[in-house]
Amino acid sequence: MVNPRKIELLAPAANKHIAKQAILHGADAVYLGATSHGARKAASNSIEDIAEVVDFAHQYRAKVYVTVNTIIYDRELKQVETLCRDLYKARVDALIVQDMAMLRLDLPPIALHASTQCDIRTPEKARFLQEVGFSQLVLARELTIPEIQSIVKSVDIPVECFIHGALCVSYSGRCHASCVATGRSANRGECAQICRLPYLLRDNAGRIISEDKHLLSLRDFNASHIIDRLIENGVSSFKIEGRLKEEDYVKNVVSFYNKRINELIKSRPNEYIRSSSGTSVCSFDPKLDKSFNRGFTTYFLESRRPASIASLLTPKSMGEVVNVSDLNNGDGISFFDHNNCYNGVNINRVENGKIITNKKINIPKGAIIHRTSDIEWQKLMRKDSAIRKITLKIDVDPTGITARDERGVEIRLPLDVKQDIAIKPMDIEREFAKLGNTVYSLVSFKSTLGADIFIPRSEISKLRRKMVYMLDMANLATYHFDMRRAENREFKFPAKILDYRDNVANSIAAAFYKEHGVTEIEYAIEERKKELEKGTVVMTTRYCILRELGLCKRNKPHGNFQLKRGEQSNIKYEEPLTLINGKISWNLRFNCNICEMEVLSR
Repeated sequence: MVNPRKIELLAPAANKHIAKQAILHGADAVYLGATSHGARKAASNSIEDIAEVVDFAHQYRAKVYVTVNTIIYDRELKQVETLCRDLYKARVDALIVQDMAMLRLDLPPIALHASTQCDIRTPEKARFLQEVGFSQLVLARELTIPEIQSIVKSVDIPVECFIHGALCVSYSGRCHASCVATGRSANRGECAQICRLPYLLRDNAGRIISEDKHLLSLRDFNASHIIDRLIENGVSSFKIEGRLKEEDYVKNVVSFYNKRINELIKSRPNEYIRSSSGTSVCSFDPKLDKSFNRGFTTYFLESRRPASIASLLTPKSMGEVVNVSDLNNGDGISFFDHNNCYNGVNINRVENGKIITNKKINIPKGAIIHRTSDIEWQKLMRKDSAIRKITLKIDVDPTGITARDERGVEIRLPLDVKQDIAIKPMDIEREFAKLGNTVYSLVSFKSTLGADIFIPRSEISKLRRKMVYMLDMANLATYHFDMRRAENREFKFPAKILDYRDNVANSIAAAFYKEHGVTEIEYAIEERKKELEKGTVVMTTRYCILRELGLCKRNKPHGNFQLKRGEQSNIKYEEPLTLINGKISWNLRFNCNICEMEVLSR
């Protein structure tokens, strides 16, 4: 019989408190940043805090991954080595990395995961990364389900996919717009969110095609209704984006996906199991539209040419659609006015079906009202809202106590009993069940003690505390760590030439690629000394502005908003098209044969 495949729900954490809440609400693993070299510079954590998260997570056999996924400069390599050794001492389960120098540094044998910044879109690249020593692969968000399946079949290690959260418009790791426009590099953890700005779209003849729209701002990812298809096609780890998100977001989204995955596993228990232990019980009903979202999309999972995936009118949260009767004093709402401009206000009070707000507003008749801030929900989220318990079975006989938990941990305590006035078996069980301040929950108790056996109540309490301590220690002793995989130095990289988009920023990474068959390497933009040439590609994306606006050259017109009165298909334009926001401007190039768009510097 084939062992069930382990399914992992991987949650983000800005800090140790949110990491613990993610685990309590059902995450099988969490990922967070360390003191440096994480792709979210604003979400860093001390080694001491990370070690505290590890101790908490490992009780449930949940894992802790730390992001060291920026590009690394030569002058920083020793610093990164020291950081990784400290993380190893903190018993971190794996490092999520981008820079190939990590495979050649003097590191302890800690497992390495290939970050989404590695831009894994093909079976060939996935196989290469497996061969050189990675233990898990985070695939590009842009893939279709058949493309994911093809990659899964090409490797023997777990494949990880994003299922929820904000989307980058460019292929991850291949976005240089922020670096070029502001000097803040996304590959150094300092993305300036250039894609969320409003742009004017102008053609080569100076005609305005679109004005003041967020033409590069995508909706948020939500694959909740097709997660079963991803599991069936071999995905083992499901990642929620959001290391900058607040506690209420993480609690809600993790709880929702925990519930969804448990339902799927319950229907196919012989095929899949959770990768961690313990059952989470929440005090609320999770709802995804309660948390920050720009509207939802499955991106390219279900179709290579989806009709509409951008949030053109605003990069702000859309929240949930509500009726006036659902609103409470203190809620925040939003709507679009007659000019399709986003408006957000706070509610002072609701009286007789009328909204009294903190400023004068004019809501168009028939406008859809979105609640962006639910005061009652926020109060609920600020409370302790979940417990997670590990099931425990206890057998008592005249010679000792055997305790077994769902993690597979088993301990035996000798029992010194006396023949005296008996304590009832149910009273013994009641004493052993007093596990409220521990991670354990008693689900089975069996005793073969005779009626004449006496165990003082105080002794039972001591035995219970000792049992819990021994279970905890046994769990630590038997906890399994994935070790670093060996590098196959003979395996060739699937390309001979690397350019700046491949993000080689140090001599060790360059030597690594050369040993694996690369003959020509151009260094990363961040380390180039000369001025950037005009026409340099700063983004490559499967998202296409023409398709989003209903102007696709290959398909019938469609789109998610009206450009102007009349038929969209009648709009004429002369390429190249240009995006403009103040001093920032980009040219667009459309590679229609492969259905991709490139954003170029001007």
